[in-house]
Amino acid sequence: MSSSTLVSGPDSIMSPKSHGTSSCPVQSPLRWGVSPAHASSICSFNRHYAERSGHFTSSETTYLTDVDRGSPQDYFDSVTGKKLFTAPRGRTFEQFEEESRSHGWPSFRDEEVNWEEVRVLPDGETVSLDGTHLGHNLPDGSGNRYCINLISVAGNPK
Repeated sequence: MSSSTLVSGPDSIMSPKSHGTSSCPVQSPLRWGVSPAHASSICSFNRHYAERSGHFTSSETTYLTDVDRGSPQDYFDSVTGKKLFTAPRGRTFEQFEEESRSHGWPSFRDEEVNWEEVRVLPDGETVSLDGTHLGHNLPDGSGNRYCINLISVAGNPK
């Protein structure tokens, strides 16, 4: 599915499974020094809350020092390792970072979402098809904006 527009999904994606809303625990280790215990609480045992605003810029992660600013980066599900986002697309890393900093979470646009693996539920919750809570769609004047927890997309590719 190569669509660059929002793909909706049913709330049943987040039905209880063997590990909260996921079928297995988060990976360990995760990229960028992300805590697997913290990731588990947000990714698999949560439907409404987020990591704290600005977490991705904090000294608790190595994201901003490790990320390659010169080319689009892939972001993988912290549970399954499936590719969920590729950013930046249609903008520079500096623009991606500026928007993310201004909202407090990595902020992705429609063309940066892998719609083969990501769905938006009726209330705006953004999730993986495997039941990982990712964040929320908070549209603005430029269109859909997916504010995504870094700890939800710090997985290692499978």
